[in-house]
Amino acid sequence: MDSFSTVIRTASHEEHVQAETSTFMSDMLGGMLGVDAYARYTEQLWFVYEALEAGAERLASDPVAGPFIQPELFRQASLERDLAHLRGPRWRSRVSALPATEAYAERVRECARQWPAGYIAHHYTRYLGDLSGGQIIRDKAEKTWGFARKGDGVRFYVFEQISNPAAFKRSYRELLDAVRADDLEKQRVVAECKRAFALNTAVFRALGEEFPLSA
Repeated sequence: MDSFSTVIRTASHEEHVQAETSTFMSDMLGGMLGVDAYARYTEQLWFVYEALEAGAERLASDPVAGPFIQPELFRQASLERDLAHLRGPRWRSRVSALPATEAYAERVRECARQWPAGYIAHHYTRYLGDLSGGQIIRDKAEKTWGFARKGDGVRFYVFEQISNPAAFKRSYRELLDAVRADDLEKQRVVAECKRAFALNTAVFRALGEEFPLSA
């Protein structure tokens, strides 16, 4: 029988691919969009991570979600440094969430408040994705817009406290395999994982409308 981490990965594969291959992401990674598109994307990430990490402290003692709350993963401070670099010192008055981002962040908050196992689905799709595919984005951003290697503008993608990402991902998958949930609850978590990718894809779609290549 497949481990839970394998079930999650394979069950959400289609949604994951859909998010990764969105037009906006393809255009951005292809170097076809300006730095403003990248900055706008970074803004949206900040709203999602604010929701994700605001709930973390309260969930740290939760028997289900608690083991996943690991401060070395936290991204909000790094995002804020990136936004100060991209949008200037008064960035907070300049950033705004797209409606799709608001819906995504609200769902994360809802799970954090009411359903710790569902929160894990969002935790997994975000942090493990950033540790993996996020490195491709960092590399492209450095080359396309001239950010210093692992410096301001791309700090979000630099996990300074994780010296061995491969080992970290292995231990994270072990946490998933040991999650305290019965089979029905695990099925619900898998469904929430798919939902998380769909919410992410909706943000990409909205960004694609804001930054069409023909503009």
